Amino acid sequence: MTDTKPTAFVAAAGRTPARPAAGDVELLGRPTPRRAEVLQALVDSEEFVSAQLLYARLVQAGSRVGLSTVYRTLSALAAVGRADVVRDANGERLFRYRPGPDHRHYLICRECGLSLPVDSTAVEAWAEQIAEISGFTQVHHTVELAGVCPNCRTTA
Repeated sequence: MTDTKPTAFVAAAGRTPARPAAGDVELLGRPTPRRAEVLQALVDSEEFVSAQLLYARLVQAGSRVGLSTVYRTLSALAAVGRADVVRDANGERLFRYRPGPDHRHYLICRECGLSLPVDSTAVEAWAEQIAEISGFTQVHHTVELAGVCPNCRTTA
């Protein structure tokens, strides 16, 4: 059986690389070993992850990083455009490493958390058009798409 995805999904190039981009830790201010650990742990997560879960993974791996460092680092990564952020059904912020400065949107499975980047050209064009018409600058937007993936749909 051939696995075909609609053209709205971003190609495999959207997958997380094995290493953070050079200079990502420096974007956060003073580069520290703990910040580098958090960044690498986020890069290694192929799915969206909460700060609590990322912290638990780091501690389980033997890291001595503090939970507050994890929260601050993830928030800083999001602020400089190196982490995408979505909210789960409970409102908790989930983070995923963004390998480049390009803004992305995702379709996320409400059951298993699978996330697929989607082509959001139309959304971006619409946001730019609204900004231009209204005279607003520095317009930011949030678009969240959630559903049930084919695997979860067949097991339900």
